[in-house]
Amino acid sequence: MKTALITGATSGIGREFARQLAERGYSLILTGRRVERLEELKEELQVPVEIIEADLNKKKACFALLKKLENTQIDVFINNAGFGVAGSFLDTDMDKEVSMIKVNDVAMHILFKGMLQKMHQAGTGHILNVGSSAGLLPGGPYMAGYYASKAYVVSLTRGVAVELKEKGSPVKVSVLCPGPVDTEFNDTADVVFSLKGISPEFCVAEALKGMDRNKLIIVPSFRMKLATTFSHLAPYPILLKLTGRQQKKKLG
Repeated sequence: MKTALITGATSGIGREFARQLAERGYSLILTGRRVERLEELKEELQVPVEIIEADLNKKKACFALLKKLENTQIDVFINNAGFGVAGSFLDTDMDKEVSMIKVNDVAMHILFKGMLQKMHQAGTGHILNVGSSAGLLPGGPYMAGYYASKAYVVSLTRGVAVELKEKGSPVKVSVLCPGPVDTEFNDTADVVFSLKGISPEFCVAEALKGMDRNKLIIVPSFRMKLATTFSHLAPYPILLKLTGRQQKKKLG
């Protein structure tokens, strides 16, 4: 039985990855801060599930997770933990924004690198870093820190993919770049999506299809594929104004 590791599995996309990978017959290792939610999910699933409590806002927790799993083969790693902060950069809470960067970028980086080295040595594996369509755009006024944090995820994954190909590594990497998804993300970021979101079920199904095809960049809806393609054609000043206008609507 293959094993999948999923961070941020307590809700939303992470929780749905657990369900759909369980349906594919994977045993699961789930991490998150809200253990009671992970226990509820474990009861629901018909596969072996190991729960590891981890606050990925702390570097020590990231390295401890890697240490705990050093003798466990991981076939798929869903590097999913993350959240957003919305509002004018002048006004957003500094502590919350720094925490976002620690989870979205620092924890993502540590776990990506650690699991990649482990998989490369084992000669097998696939890592999916969960980014955002925001990471494919030049910037996002009124959610500037979040857009920047997800651009880091996309850029890092793209660069590493080239290195792995040149080394002939059997390990595959992908980055998931959805637009709005109907999850608790909205409440955490204090936003109201002005565009209709896709369901977590659809998002994860498209992500897994993309992984099956070894796609590097996975954008799980036709509308967002069009939007990100348009972003390469539109002049940056116009695109930033359009993005900023859309972000303002999210603030309610």
